Amino acid sequence: MSSNRSKEIHLASRPTGFPDDKNFIVKEVDLTDPNNNEVLVKNLWMSVDPYMRGRMIDRKSYVPPFQIDQVLEGGAIGIVEKSNSSELNEGDYVMSNYGWREYFVANENNLKVINPEFGPIQAYLGALGMPGLTAYSGLLEVGKLQDGENVLVSAAAGAVGSVVCQIAKAKGCKVYGTSGSDEKCRWLEEELGIDKAINYKKVDSLISEYRSQIADGIDVYFENVGGDHLEAAINILNVGGRIALCGMIDQYNDEALRSGPSNLMMLIMKNASMEGFIVSKYNHLQEQFLNDMKGWIDSGKLSWKETVVEGIDNAPKAFINLFSGKNTGKMLVKIS
Repeated sequence: MSSNRSKEIHLASRPTGFPDDKNFIVKEVDLTDPNNNEVLVKNLWMSVDPYMRGRMIDRKSYVPPFQIDQVLEGGAIGIVEKSNSSELNEGDYVMSNYGWREYFVANENNLKVINPEFGPIQAYLGALGMPGLTAYSGLLEVGKLQDGENVLVSAAAGAVGSVVCQIAKAKGCKVYGTSGSDEKCRWLEEELGIDKAINYKKVDSLISEYRSQIADGIDVYFENVGGDHLEAAINILNVGGRIALCGMIDQYNDEALRSGPSNLMMLIMKNASMEGFIVSKYNHLQEQFLNDMKGWIDSGKLSWKETVVEGIDNAPKAFINLFSGKNTGKMLVKIS
């Protein structure tokens, strides 16, 4: 595809239950030359994230829903090919929210230059980007983690969960995590060094498993799954414990509301707290976050894994695969 035309992924219809290929359509569009203060960007990498499923529902939320027959959007890393801007030069690597497309023209104010010397450029969509900041702010600001505490992370092998695990270990904590395969559990224990990884698909009762594996209870629970995971975690929460509600991927494709945890009253008895959060509330921590991450990376305390799907046409497949656990670490689409 030349930079005069671009492939884009549009929302063809709103998913009912699990999304499938029929909900997406590939279109080609003509591109214009950049006007004053604008640049033409060739996307190299794009992100697919579970939160995008919520934007496919026509409802009021913290971010507007995707529209039918309109291009989707999300985090992307690209390179400036043409510039009519005094702020951005050809060859600059930029981060944007103009994912799900090969090329785009945008105002300089909607793009952020990234430094490829800090780490691989695609890491700014994962550990060094929104998922990393989500892990950092959710664990430290919402979860109010203290050194040496006990931490439980659901979906621990995902883009957010794997960073949470490593930050907690860097803080001297005992860390437990759940995942849906033995391979992911081995990675969590052998590569990331968490104390115990539990394959939730192989246990009859999460509550019983937690009680047998986590004898001292947990002080912080980082929630990415919801449902039975949340109810079981509340049971082993210590007095004064904190729950950071980041996501509930187990329920994103539900067609009807399900009953909540039956044991919420335990939060009162345990003088515990549970707080949902959106990462954009913590954008002011960006510089502190990157500095801390660089320190952990340089000291060997933090690494990451990526699951890469090739080609813009396969972006819907990459997104759909998030909901069947086919990614370890960050799910990315390599566009070019």
